[in-house]
Amino acid sequence: MKPSLPVLTLLALFPLASARAQGPVMQAVLPQYESAKLNFTEAAQFMPEPDYAFKLTPPQRAFGEWIDHTMGMNLRLCGGMKGEPAPEPNPGDKSKTALLKGLKESFDYCDAVWRTMNDELATREIQAGQRKTTPLALMVTQVTQLNEHYGNLVGYLRTKGIVPPTTARAKKK
Repeated sequence: MKPSLPVLTLLALFPLASARAQGPVMQAVLPQYESAKLNFTEAAQFMPEPDYAFKLTPPQRAFGEWIDHTMGMNLRLCGGMKGEPAPEPNPGDKSKTALLKGLKESFDYCDAVWRTMNDELATREIQAGQRKTTPLALMVTQVTQLNEHYGNLVGYLRTKGIVPPTTARAKKK
């Protein structure tokens, strides 16, 4: 039995209807988060293990320190969005494997927080430390910081002769 045209049309529109249920605020910010998360995660994966200790200049963070720093940032911002203290990142092993695992865990935590948001929740006033803000402000901060940190990683990758993820994807098109 073949599905009818109306059934196929409804099935094709289901993802769109699901996205629309989020509202315009979350429709605008969620794809930005997903894109920034992908870029940063792939950059972390692209760098070989020995180069996780590489610094562009002596006073700068090592590549791996950017991963560690971003992991902690994710946890703090998403904990703030959720209205709870941030989980503690793993302070021990700083190998590429451990940092990638910690980074994934920080994004898993954030993904769960982001999935709970809708426009109403994202724009409500919350207490974050000593100031009042909204989860949306923390979301925008996270996206901005992820993009800035990715920009830093691009310099490290290019210095090592590695094509950054965004450029690699653009070349495939």
